[in-house]
Amino acid sequence: MIDEQHNPWTTLSSEEVYQNPWIKVREDQVLNPRGGKGIYGVVSMKNKAIGIIPIDDEGYTYLVGQYRYPLKEYSWEIPMGGGLIENDILESAKRELQEETGFTAAKWTNICRLHTSNSVTDEEGFVFLAQELKAGETAFEETEELHIRRVPFQEAVRMALNNEITDAISVAGILKAALLLQQSS
Repeated sequence: MIDEQHNPWTTLSSEEVYQNPWIKVREDQVLNPRGGKGIYGVVSMKNKAIGIIPIDDEGYTYLVGQYRYPLKEYSWEIPMGGGLIENDILESAKRELQEETGFTAAKWTNICRLHTSNSVTDEEGFVFLAQELKAGETAFEETEELHIRRVPFQEAVRMALNNEITDAISVAGILKAALLLQQSS
């Protein structure tokens, strides 16, 4: 029987080595599960990751394209952003959808909770399905140069399956939404 609550790691010391408005980085001196000494670097996020899959009455979704600085490449993704840890995730999702697409939605469904890269970060993400959309004005942040692309939802699924969408939250959200929508029809 596996004891899922047992932590086989021992933290000997912990030191914050970097911080900015979005992340904290710490280096822990540890004993690994086999008793060997080592280090473990952990990136702690100051926000929850929030992704939204907007689907209009015609079965189209809206992707957001932007150049991703760390990757040095362009990326098509679902609308997403960060919500402060202490904020309600649905309120953060509503804000992000409006900021990045201009849409508001009358129907919201939380379809996914995930960890984005759990070997190095504690980031927790959530994906919402947003339906019954109403168009409005975008409110891009200073750091955003976004392009919005309206595609049939099945095209977004194809893009995720063919590695044209590689963002983890987008891929997981799109594929889970596809399964849920298929089951409900």
